[in-house]
Amino acid sequence: MTPVVNYEGVTLYIIWGYIYTMAMIKKSVLIILTVLAVIFFLPSCGSTVNIREDMSPAEMIQRANEAMDRNRYSVAIQYYNALGERNPNNVDLIITSKYHIAFIHYKQNKYEQAREGLNDVLSYYNGPDSVFLPQHFRRLSQIVLESIDKKSN
Repeated sequence: MTPVVNYEGVTLYIIWGYIYTMAMIKKSVLIILTVLAVIFFLPSCGSTVNIREDMSPAEMIQRANEAMDRNRYSVAIQYYNALGERNPNNVDLIITSKYHIAFIHYKQNKYEQAREGLNDVLSYYNGPDSVFLPQHFRRLSQIVLESIDKKSN
């Protein structure tokens, strides 16, 4: 490469080389940062949570709510699933689990899954013992179903 202009001992190809080198360094740094972001971000998107066997229902609900607050819905669903599975004889906890999973689906615009889950929650309120169940999940399920109907129309 021959210099086009020589200005006080500095040739243009040296300046051009410097500019080109700086651009390549910036591009390399950008590529490295992108790769690092992908490496650290992707595992958090679909990660599996190790839920301790001795974790109390209250702690599982707290952890699930914290995950929901951070939009880590798959983690929250894992906690709520564990809550329902580990407490098969506690209808209150099963309803809590099912409602929150359905609500997560609603937040993700998965309206059919949400509708199925909310109808499942409401089915618990059809029996004679429904007065002993947590009534707020009944009303919340009805409200979310109404919202789904409005969005579907």
